[in-house]
Amino acid sequence: MTDAVETGTRAAQVIAEVRHGHVPQVEFAGARFDSLSGQGVIVTGGASGIGADIVRGFAAQGCVVGFLDRDEAAGQALAASLPGAHFQACDVTDVPALQAAMTTLIARLGGVGVLVNNVANDDRHAIEAVTPAYFDERIAVNLRPHFFATQAVIGPMRERGGGAIVNLGSVSWKNKTPGLWVYATAKAAMRGFTRSLARELGRDGIRVNCVVPGWVMTQRQLDRWLDAAGEAEIERSQCLAGRIVGADIAHMVMFLAADTARMITAQEFVVDAGWS
Repeated sequence: MTDAVETGTRAAQVIAEVRHGHVPQVEFAGARFDSLSGQGVIVTGGASGIGADIVRGFAAQGCVVGFLDRDEAAGQALAASLPGAHFQACDVTDVPALQAAMTTLIARLGGVGVLVNNVANDDRHAIEAVTPAYFDERIAVNLRPHFFATQAVIGPMRERGGGAIVNLGSVSWKNKTPGLWVYATAKAAMRGFTRSLARELGRDGIRVNCVVPGWVMTQRQLDRWLDAAGEAEIERSQCLAGRIVGADIAHMVMFLAADTARMITAQEFVVDAGWS
């Protein structure tokens, strides 16, 4: 088959898997990034969904990957399935616990060259029902951990002469998605967070970029929100046929983490099949 036919066939297969309630599996058979081999990588919220695919992607590059998550069972299972993977159970809303977990992972990895600030929670909420406590809890998941995880790696990255930080944003605020008021606000903040950090840390050889996923077919999405109306919206809004999966996001993250992107910083990269 030609490349175009193969791509079209795979897109159809992915759509069929989604419609049967299965998360499509896409192999990490793309580019190899030699500069990543052996590097210490930390991923927040890495036990499931996009985070788990990012962990798998870096492991496939020969990295020593550490990841943290509050889902201990899923985290332990993923770590057991991958060579060179280290899991640390952690509730990222507890800042002292997050700081301790980061210190532990950095020690276990023997240093850190890449941080992926992935952790997030996109539960829907009505703006009229948001209380100060709920607002603070959303920020404690979707923004605050990114700051304190970054704070933890700055010293070790400076010591090694540089590194890469990749923040995960969201197209939700770009597309004005309803029911995500606090989440979208926190994700919009990733752009300012990324650009400010890039200026602050650039002279230390630390690059900071942001990857913005579209509607990614995780099990959470399939179980909670992807219905017939959602399928129709994807068909109408994406320029490309098919469905975005975690591996699509992981490939962009790995590119930005590698020396291939050595002169790229303060930038935002959207992976949404042309929706936004």
